[in-house]
Amino acid sequence: MQLLSVAFRLLSLCVLFALAVTDVRSRRLPTGLVIIIGLLFLADALARRMPVADVMTHVAVAIAVFAACAVLFALNLLGGGDAKLAAAIFLWAGTTLMLPAFFLISIAGLFVALLSFVADRLRRPQEARLVRALTLFSSARGLPYGVALAAGGGMVIVLPALLSLTNAR
Repeated sequence: MQLLSVAFRLLSLCVLFALAVTDVRSRRLPTGLVIIIGLLFLADALARRMPVADVMTHVAVAIAVFAACAVLFALNLLGGGDAKLAAAIFLWAGTTLMLPAFFLISIAGLFVALLSFVADRLRRPQEARLVRALTLFSSARGLPYGVALAAGGGMVIVLPALLSLTNAR
């Protein structure tokens, strides 16, 4: 069961990477990919034989996060895709990893904001390939916060399983 859990989590990490790349390129987070993150949690919960009460606690956390993000969306402070992705990530986090998830996503968000700040101040983005890549983070099209959600969320989803593997040896 433990290896199956790691596989589900690594697959989630791959989907999160695809979401981050899509967000940088188009400032969109496809709902289908976000749903896959949630379904992978349910598959992982079944594989680990998580008690129904624990699953429901995770679902409650996800609903609360989605409600908070919906308010931010209504205030035009967060994109709709970001709200859905945050809920999917906090579905994985539950109450146990809720604060570490918030912290890691916030730190990743700081780096995304700094990249955006630098990208907005570039004078001639045609000069070098790295500089052109940085312009993808320009805030002119909105901040790609899905990147921060994917980075921080990926750590919260994958690290516990990897740590349990190392402890099992």
